[in-house]
Amino acid sequence: MLRGLLALTLFWTACQVLAAGPAVPPAPCGGPEYRQLDFWLGDWDTFEPDGSGPSQARNHVSSILGGCVVHERYEQTDGLTGESFSIYDASRKIWNQTWVTNRGTFLSIEGRFKDGALTLEGPMTDKQGKPVTIRGVWKTQGDGVRETATISKDGGKTWEPYFDILFRKHH
Repeated sequence: MLRGLLALTLFWTACQVLAAGPAVPPAPCGGPEYRQLDFWLGDWDTFEPDGSGPSQARNHVSSILGGCVVHERYEQTDGLTGESFSIYDASRKIWNQTWVTNRGTFLSIEGRFKDGALTLEGPMTDKQGKPVTIRGVWKTQGDGVRETATISKDGGKTWEPYFDILFRKHH
């Protein structure tokens, strides 16, 4: 009798496991860190920081590859196009962004999300071919997103403005 009861219990447990289906592993990029840049997702027009003037570019920002990557497609009115790929590197607990353009620009910057803003920096070559450090900051501003960039020519001792744009939802 005990043997029969044990066999019935094992059979019942096996049926429940089979009915539940295979265990689904958690999404590889499902943690809250991967959602920190979601405020930038959308279809945007870009303007001067105060929102004035005509749009300088159209910007499409989407979540791709199962929510692991934020992809930006930037199309400026003067013909410059670029794409960036931003990913949270969980092993190092930092964000990394790679930027490329149709004018041969390549940039790889990294940093952290803190106090509602993503700050990334890294080496770059200026228009005169000299090495500089660039720092970009993305944060919400009203119902838009503001991206500012500064550069340092002295290893980070001093910084000067590089660009400052406001993303507003495209209508």
